[in-house]
Amino acid sequence: MSAFGGLGSFTRRAKEPGPGSVDRRPRRDGVPVDRLPAILPEVKRGRRRRITVIGEEVLHTPTRLVEEFGTTELRELVNDMFATNAVASGAGLAATQIGVDLRVFVYDCHDAYDVRHVGHIVNPVVESLPDDVAGRQTGWEGCLSVPGGGYELSRANYAVVRGVDQRGNPLRIEGTGLLARCLLHETDHLDGMLYVDRLSEKGRKVALAEMEEHKQEIWDEWDERARELGK
Repeated sequence: MSAFGGLGSFTRRAKEPGPGSVDRRPRRDGVPVDRLPAILPEVKRGRRRRITVIGEEVLHTPTRLVEEFGTTELRELVNDMFATNAVASGAGLAATQIGVDLRVFVYDCHDAYDVRHVGHIVNPVVESLPDDVAGRQTGWEGCLSVPGGGYELSRANYAVVRGVDQRGNPLRIEGTGLLARCLLHETDHLDGMLYVDRLSEKGRKVALAEMEEHKQEIWDEWDERARELGK
């Protein structure tokens, strides 16, 4: 199961550029690198935490800004978030999804050109872009905090998020396709909003009904993955 608890393919994708026009190396915090390990060092260092579920107050309350950087606590939080996201095979995870009301999220997913992007961002802000630059994509979206449920949702096909890393260094992360969806989805979390809050009444009912039907199956899959990862 993939992004946000099982996010499927999009009906629209960014137009594929010509050969050689895109650097297809993976990205670490927005910077191209030669390779990324299948299991990240943060995943190995971190511990699994319980993923919160829709209805819990922390998911519906805007987060606090991080004000202290380079601390052991912040480093351990990021490690634990990566570990928890890996257990759930997620594309991204916000701090609120492990019960922490701080403005932080991590991500590990591919963009519209199948380039893998991995990183974290603290105090993210979505950059406002003109509609003709952002574009649109429409596709199925789910959430680890709505396990097993999902519905079609339209979002920008290109997004930019600015913030800092855990040491306070500036970051600018841009993404297309799934990565754009992830950046917007996770920033929504930090504003106290879930993707179901953007759905029609019908879409919300369908997603929540699917969650009730499938959540235990999803949780069982996470437990099995946790055993594989030693978590």
